Amino acid sequence: MNVEKYPPRESWAKLIRRPVIDNNILQNAVREILESVKTDGDSALLQFARKYDNARLSELEVKPEELADIQNEIDEQLRSAIETARANITKFHSAQIEDVTMIETTRGVTCWRKSVPIERVGLYIPGGSAPLFSTVLMLGIPALIAGCPEIILCTPPNQDGRIHPVILYTAQILGIERIFKIGGAQAIAAMAYGTQSVPRVDKIFGPGNQYVTLAKQIVSTQGVAIDMPAGPSEVAVVADRFANPDFIAADLLSQAEHGADSQVVCVTDDVELITKIIASVERQLADLPRRAIAEKSLANSRMILLKDLDEAMNFTNKYAPEHLILQTKNPEQWAKKVVNAGSVFIGAYSPESAGDYASGTNHTLPTNGYARSFSGVSVDSFIRKITFQSISAEGLKALSPTIECMAEAEKLQAHRNAVRVRLNAIAKGAERG
Repeated sequence: MNVEKYPPRESWAKLIRRPVIDNNILQNAVREILESVKTDGDSALLQFARKYDNARLSELEVKPEELADIQNEIDEQLRSAIETARANITKFHSAQIEDVTMIETTRGVTCWRKSVPIERVGLYIPGGSAPLFSTVLMLGIPALIAGCPEIILCTPPNQDGRIHPVILYTAQILGIERIFKIGGAQAIAAMAYGTQSVPRVDKIFGPGNQYVTLAKQIVSTQGVAIDMPAGPSEVAVVADRFANPDFIAADLLSQAEHGADSQVVCVTDDVELITKIIASVERQLADLPRRAIAEKSLANSRMILLKDLDEAMNFTNKYAPEHLILQTKNPEQWAKKVVNAGSVFIGAYSPESAGDYASGTNHTLPTNGYARSFSGVSVDSFIRKITFQSISAEGLKALSPTIECMAEAEKLQAHRNAVRVRLNAIAKGAERG
């Protein structure tokens, strides 16, 4: 890991940059994939399955018979763990449903807001070297709680043309029936444009690599909503001399093993802690099956020494991490100073992996600094808020002077007339009455 000691503030902008692929190469490759799927539909998707997944598919959608005995392929202990996670995630997200509240803003003027589920949503579940079945829970559960009528799921197949059994099992227990063997930017294209097999969706959800993230950003300019820019995973740890270096090393490695383009950062005011953390990282790294991947990530990661924890919090708020871990004395105090972060883990016994799997919060979070302007996935992500107003004749009369004055000031005469014609009708009715 790279060590930066007391970097001046003018260098912070450079230190908060994430590792990226050359943007021109990325843009060209992704746009080519999007256009190919838009033009050729299923044919392009089948070709991309051969090219990127080394899978020769005859059909893209998972058949019912592929799900028939899927639970028998999953270890009983894992099934139990998934059920525990499912219960916690459901409990946390169910509490996000809001009741309709009627507000009388003026006598005779009532306004309210109603939550309406998005009609068709698409979930992208990364596969590859680490099939993220936990993401099925994180996206599927809030979609179901929101009441989305149609949910489709895309995830890449293996070389045998199969989807990892645990992804299928998790989708099955949630009741997600339409599953497609499509990965990468091409999956985003399929859900954005629709093909002969894949329905076009209204909103796309799910994390992915930089190709997937860019594909989502591009289609979001073409009429399809996305949850957020959620690219390679990242974590920042703020620690002081009271922190356990082995805990921190484990947290850093838990993110580094996600992928070579992941980034981990530790910010502290204790120089001795840095030495201890680096030594612990080296010890723990030696035993990791995904050591080679973690090593590449660590090459783009940083240990940063600052003068105090106030400065450390200022730095992490600028960094705006996907995950923020606070391992300090009185961590609740420092949690109050968090302005920009996707999800915060407070204290020595709150590892980020708890949020990834089973504490109940959602792990689909904004990365690459987007926590400054985006929230993580929640039930709200799957609904639209529609406002309503009901105005009586009495209410319109009370409100009319304000409306007419403002309409005249903006020189919008028709706006004023829309009120005036009603007032005239009310007056005539009163005369006849």
